[in-house]
Parts: sequence; C-alpha cells; structure tokens
Amino acid sequence: MERPLEEHRLDITLPDTVISTELLTAGDGPPVVFLHGIADSAQTWQWVMRNLTPRYRLIAPSFPGFGQSDKPAVAYSPELFTRFTLVLLDALGLERACLVGNSLGGLVALRLALSEPARVSALALIGSAGLGRAVSLSMRLLSLPGMRNMAVRWFGTPLGAQLWVSQLEALLIAGSSPSGWRERMHRMARTPGFLEAVAATTASGINLRGQRELLLGQLSKLTVPTLILWGERDRIVPVRHARAAVERLVQGRLEILPDCGHLPQVEKPDQVADLLGDFLDKVDRC
Repeated sequence: MERPLEEHRLDITLPDTVISTELLTAGDGPPVVFLHGIADSAQTWQWVMRNLTPRYRLIAPSFPGFGQSDKPAVAYSPELFTRFTLVLLDALGLERACLVGNSLGGLVALRLALSEPARVSALALIGSAGLGRAVSLSMRLLSLPGMRNMAVRWFGTPLGAQLWVSQLEALLIAGSSPSGWRERMHRMARTPGFLEAVAATTASGINLRGQRELLLGQLSKLTVPTLILWGERDRIVPVRHARAAVERLVQGRLEILPDCGHLPQVEKPDQVADLLGDFLDKVDRC
C-alpha cells in the first residue's frame, strides 16, 4: 500500500540568507534523508517514499535554487549544499540519519559522511557524483560561461522549456518517465532563478575535463554501511564509477539496475524502494 506524503516549508538559516525550503515527509522512526541531483527537486523521491516501509521517518528537501525552495543570488556549490544539509539536520533535531543521495545529492551525502561521520548512520549513493572524473559531454559544455548564459536565456522561454524537458528525458531516462514527470520538469524550467541555479551549480562542480571533486580515494575512511545503486544505462556518470567505488568500501554493497538510466528513483521506484528497504532493515539489525 502506498503511504501518504506531506508537504512542508522549513526556514533554513545560512550565512547571509534564510532559505524557505520545500520538504516532503512521511512516516515515523529512524530518519532517512533524501538528497536530489542538479536540475531536480525533492519531488524526484515521491515514488520511492510512497513505497518504502512505514518504519522510517522519510525526509526529502529541495536544495536552495531548486524545486519550490527559495532561489537567492548565492554561490551555488557542493559546499553550500553540504552546509545546508547539516543545518537541515540540526533544524529537524536529527543527531544521526541515513543519507540517500542521487547525483549531486550523492556527492553532498559523501562530503557530509566524511566531514561529520557522527551525523551519518548509513549511506545510499544512487548514480552519485564525486566517484570519478567522467561525466557527460552535455554537462561539461554547460560549464562553459557562454553556453551557460545561452542555456539560461533559451531554455527559460516557453519553447525552450519544452526542449529542455525533452533533452533531460533523453539524458536521464533510459526507458520512459512516469506520469507527471515531464510536467514537473517543465514547471521548474519556467520558474525564475531555477535555470540560473542549475547553470551555477554545474559550473561549480564540473569543467571541460569533467568532475572537479573526486572522493574515490577517501572511501576507505567510511565505516558506515554503504549501498551503491546505479542504472546500467546511466548516460551522465558511467556505471564503472559504481564498481570502482564498492571495491574501496569497508561495508559496501553494489546493486546495478538493468535498462535504467541516471534516475533509478524515477524509472524503477519499486525496485529502488525494495533495495533501500532491505538495506535499511539490515542496518537496523547491525
């Protein structure tokens, strides 16, 4: 049975700004915090959250600049989102939580687990950034100043927003997107400040050579249980990053989903919920 989701707003205080933050929540019990990727929002987790066991307290925020969270003129970067996540845990009164991150959200979860290990009980990294330099050509091109400016202007138009969604779907989804996904992505593209946040975040983490921040060599420092979950047909970050990562983990588990792209939580939410539920249950029993 699908569980109901609740939508909330929460003010998160960062240096020089207060972010009114979009939150999706469900359930009660040990906390699990879901972190989304670039050009996405908390809503990317809705299908997984509805199908996870009710024994957990599920929390999905939209990062500053994304979804329905505020979009201030700040320096969007992994450092900002890591700080935001730490303050979010404090604001929610969470001393420790399992972090589940997709793409950029995986990088943020990794950064937090490495810098504040006492705050993270377990990790699930889904198509995570930060595990290798390789990344799609489209992301590398978007890091160029001229391309960023042109993309923000063009994709913010009614016709451009439609093309934006079509290109995202081709890049992110190996099969077909669920009902409502395209409409949500189109609304975000038309939201003032969103595309600027996408472009700035991309440039902060990627250049023409690929990903800037590489944490693969630090994975052996992680002692928490870690699930690596990847789509076999991921066109953004290659599945070889997953295989390289799990070899370096003290408590690592690898799951590769066939016929799946960069957003397993969107394409195969039932399988992701089953795998996460099994992982979380085993963590609880440890």
